[in-house]
Amino acid sequence: MTNTYHRVGNGPHPVLVLHGWFGDAHSFEPIEPWLNGHAFSYVFMDYRGYGGMQETRGAYTIDEIASDALALADALGFHTFSLIGHSMGGMAIERIATRAPDRVRALAAVAPVPCGGISYDATTRRLLEGAAEHPENRRAIINRSTGGRLPSSWVEWKATYSALYSSQEAFAAYFHAWADTDFSDEIVGLHPVKVLVGEHDPTFNAELMAKTYLRRYPHATVEILENAGHYPMNETPLALVRAIEPFLAETATVGNIPSSAR
Repeated sequence: MTNTYHRVGNGPHPVLVLHGWFGDAHSFEPIEPWLNGHAFSYVFMDYRGYGGMQETRGAYTIDEIASDALALADALGFHTFSLIGHSMGGMAIERIATRAPDRVRALAAVAPVPCGGISYDATTRRLLEGAAEHPENRRAIINRSTGGRLPSSWVEWKATYSALYSSQEAFAAYFHAWADTDFSDEIVGLHPVKVLVGEHDPTFNAELMAKTYLRRYPHATVEILENAGHYPMNETPLALVRAIEPFLAETATVGNIPSSAR
């Protein structure tokens, strides 16, 4: 089985891009016109239960996402590649790096869920668990995660989009996948990592990343994106591209690739 995907660019540096809980392979569309397709080959893939894979059932786990991404890289002939992951996809790219450290060049994590998951209070957990069935929960989560500062029409669009392009079964299962998974003891910490967080994201913020990514990866840095919340690809697309591509370009030379990935 090959996951559905689309590609932007045909450059020599392959990059797999993994979406978040509320997205699909087209979640990054606002940044796609501004990507450097001469330097990079960006591949945006769907998970089982999302987008073009909406009718494909699975276990809906982070490990399954990692396995499918590695299978897609094999099918495309990408022996080594970099990774971009948003939110739940941020956890997935960490999993890929533990599964195939010699193949991963660099990780760009956008408002990521760390590899140890997230512990929520009972009220917040009920809100998140109910999002699969209740549109009002989706809207509340999106509004809260962007600082309550975006137009209600956009919040409604984002909530509707997530419901249209994910199966209810998959969406419900993936919450437990990203919130309750913990493989932090398997992190090797050899890769260059850039973590990008929005200044208005109340949960996936610089404080959380200092406790997780900066402690686990000696070569990690954190950058705060101004005027963004949890969805920088929608809120500040040009700033997101500007933050990611120079970082990935640094790994284009062998000298900057971790020895495990050479």
